[in-house]
Amino acid sequence: MPATHQPRVPAWPPKSAPRLFVPDELGTGRLVALDGPQAHYLGKVMRVREGEIVILCDDITGEWAARVGQVGKRDVVLEVGEMLRPREAVPDLWLCPALLKKDRFDFVLEKATELGAARIQPLVTRRCVADKLNLERARAITIEAAEQCARTALPTLAEPVKLDALLATWPPERALYFADENGGEPAAAAFAAHSGPAAILTGPEGGFDEAERAAIRARPQARPITLGPRILRGETAALAALAVWMAQAGDW
Repeated sequence: MPATHQPRVPAWPPKSAPRLFVPDELGTGRLVALDGPQAHYLGKVMRVREGEIVILCDDITGEWAARVGQVGKRDVVLEVGEMLRPREAVPDLWLCPALLKKDRFDFVLEKATELGAARIQPLVTRRCVADKLNLERARAITIEAAEQCARTALPTLAEPVKLDALLATWPPERALYFADENGGEPAAAAFAAHSGPAAILTGPEGGFDEAERAAIRARPQARPITLGPRILRGETAALAALAVWMAQAGDW
């Protein structure tokens, strides 16, 4: 007998569906009106039409399928349907990178979001080449990265703080892994030996000075680590350490 072929069931939601984070909590039947850059993206770039599906995330409940109800010149209205995934559980890790040149720090923000950092706390140290961060722009980078990598939880992005202020208010229960170019325990072994809330601290292009290094080591939660025999750029050190920690935590 000739083989019979079952009709292929289309993927749900469609893999080509646009994906956006929205500020308000989502729920079945709720209407979401998007304007500004998001409406432009859906209407002019993705050219969505009435009845098509858009994936929405709210960083509160999770990921939802929403059907386009109206496409206007300046706004797009969607009706929220079913939940696709609840908000993901995020490992309790903070990344505390010293500020770098703009393009390099943009790279850290984007990739730290992709790798799953729960919180990004930018630092200002004595050798930083930058001492300010456009928080609105930085937030947009993390949101776009989360949309592209299908993350359902956004990292918390904090205002930059000076290193001494960070150390003065450090939570007693949170381990502080300090990437020290002068040496320490191999990162993978150090991460594997500890469970619980943690943070990774990495320096600027010129590294930490001796006074900063001493202040960090004086904290009882500090655990100096090494990232190998080579001198790494600031962005490489931050992301390499984050990747190793996530692998040890089982997030990979």
